[in-house]
Amino acid sequence: MPVNEETRRKHEEPLRLLVLAASARKGSLNERLARLAADVIAKKGGTPDFRSVSEFDCPSFNLDMEKESGIPAGAMHFRERILENDAFIIVSPEYNGSMPGLLKNIIDWASRFRPQPFNEKHALLMSASPSMAGGNRGLWSLRIPLEHLGTRVYPDMFSLALAHQAFTADHQISNEVLAKRFEHNLEAFMSLVEAAKHYPCMKNAWVEFLGEKPDPATDRVE
Repeated sequence: MPVNEETRRKHEEPLRLLVLAASARKGSLNERLARLAADVIAKKGGTPDFRSVSEFDCPSFNLDMEKESGIPAGAMHFRERILENDAFIIVSPEYNGSMPGLLKNIIDWASRFRPQPFNEKHALLMSASPSMAGGNRGLWSLRIPLEHLGTRVYPDMFSLALAHQAFTADHQISNEVLAKRFEHNLEAFMSLVEAAKHYPCMKNAWVEFLGEKPDPATDRVE
């Protein structure tokens, strides 16, 4: 079967991936890991869209505020970046065993759009921490709202333990085995996103609980 011009063009376009450093602190361990992820994406032929979570800062989520003044500009910008890219990567610190409140807040705000932007998007979660677990518990908590919103969260998360000692002077991962694992994780994720982009399977409406009674207040089927 001949390939039409639009299909050919899509196959020639590089993958576009949003890389979100979810720590607002400049030079943080998670920002270093996010920038390294962006470098690997570029090396593998993709186009990284590196962003800091501070670019999307919003007031605390409040339905009264939404009714009075609409969705804040930060959430609008976040939605735009998600939709403009083929997939997204979040590199997040762990705060008290969970995700940062700032990150959860912008997810909550962005989820108010219809259609909401997270549904059927692929995502990869990463973290860096001085702890022995590398911030992994925070990523498990982050999976919950994303998967609730229909995001296809990649199974293999990457958490860099003892991250304050893990980087070289030029911001590479010093341990050769971990560096290869990090790169392989990103490459495998990119392959999945590329397959989903070029060879989409049948898409079904997402429903959290199939037996849930439809109601406008809770129905997110799109």
